[in-house]
Amino acid sequence: MSDASQTGTEHTLTGDVRTHEAFHSRYLEHDRTIIVYLPPGYDAESADRYPVLYLHDGQNVFDRATSIGEEWHVDEAAQALILAGEIQPLIVVGIYNTGIHRIDEYTPTPGSEGGGHAADYGRMLVEELKPFIDATYKTLPSAASTAIGGSSLGGLLTMHLGLRYPTAFSRLAVMSPSVWWDDREILREVDALPAKLPMRIWLDAGTAEGEEVIADARALRDALVAKGWVVGEDLAYLEAEGGEHNEQSWAARIDAVLKFLFPRA
Repeated sequence: MSDASQTGTEHTLTGDVRTHEAFHSRYLEHDRTIIVYLPPGYDAESADRYPVLYLHDGQNVFDRATSIGEEWHVDEAAQALILAGEIQPLIVVGIYNTGIHRIDEYTPTPGSEGGGHAADYGRMLVEELKPFIDATYKTLPSAASTAIGGSSLGGLLTMHLGLRYPTAFSRLAVMSPSVWWDDREILREVDALPAKLPMRIWLDAGTAEGEEVIADARALRDALVAKGWVVGEDLAYLEAEGGEHNEQSWAARIDAVLKFLFPRA
């Protein structure tokens, strides 16, 4: 484990950020890095415990040095919002993807490009990583205090795992999701729900991502509304004007995501 809270020439991280390298899962073939942001005032000796947000594509969320071009700036956003009293103090866990294996791990069903092992990734997250984080850090481990999020295929994965594990997660950040995967399989998963789940969901897409992406996002919104979610209450829906399918656009709305998922009590 390393503490990367300092600023260097290559890595610029805000706050107390810890790294766990080569996290191993018995369900997935490839080890991965886990990076953890801790809130201001975090003290291992105190009685305070914190909600947790798990984010896929972890190399893109904190550090430009490891990301695809731009980063999400989640560390800066969380730090500023917590210090301003605008959100609950929280722990953020970035789960690195494994490069060319990302499609395989992030998709719930096989498609034209392969894939279909999201169930194995989900078992890694719920049965191995979450217990590790809960044992290592001062978390609030209940589903009520646990969120997951991601973009693109990570948004698809987030929606799928939220439906699959409502006893582990109750807050979802579904950003620019790849609803198109396997002929919109995720819409069939929502339609198959016997009832609405006790879950807050942020769903978005950028207007510059294309008409099909917006149409898919609206279809997912409508499927959730049909199950009982209410836009403006437990479902936030945003079509980000000029938003593109990239880290810079997702970074531009991370403040709003955090405010919706972790409002001050």
